[in-house]
Amino acid sequence: MYEIRIHSRGGQGGVTAAKLLALAAFRDHKYATAFPFYGAERRGAPVVSFVRIDESPIRVYSQIKKPDLIVVLDNSIMDVVDVLHGLRPGGKVLLNGTLPHDMKGFQTLSVDLTTIALRLNLVVAGSPILNTPVIGALAKMGIVSMDSAKSAISEMFSDDRNVKAAEAAFQELVL
Repeated sequence: MYEIRIHSRGGQGGVTAAKLLALAAFRDHKYATAFPFYGAERRGAPVVSFVRIDESPIRVYSQIKKPDLIVVLDNSIMDVVDVLHGLRPGGKVLLNGTLPHDMKGFQTLSVDLTTIALRLNLVVAGSPILNTPVIGALAKMGIVSMDSAKSAISEMFSDDRNVKAAEAAFQELVL
């Protein structure tokens, strides 16, 4: 089972990104679950979302304590949350941005999802929406296929800028 924890802020699209990723995995003929963890939060508050993907039915519905992959949609969260907590040995980190961060020896990848969203005017209430570009980056990492990612995005959103955002992140992420 492959387990992913997504750290975001309310309104950035982290919860929707988890749903999109699970839908894309389903399109790849895999089993997947996705769910958020938050209280009575508001826009801008830290939010954690979880995704599990497997070849077999998933019967675990708890929070993910030992993820294989950490996704950070807003790097300022690292000032208030230990995003690396529980990351498995050999785990990976995907960061939004271009600046390198010390991730304690874990393989770290970064792509500027914010710039992609702003370039395509994917903005709600003044905040760039990062859910669709991050799915493109995760497809580039091989978590799901790009065809399934685009299918999931098209199923959830009618605006073709969302697919373009995923394609841009897929192109811009350097492995």
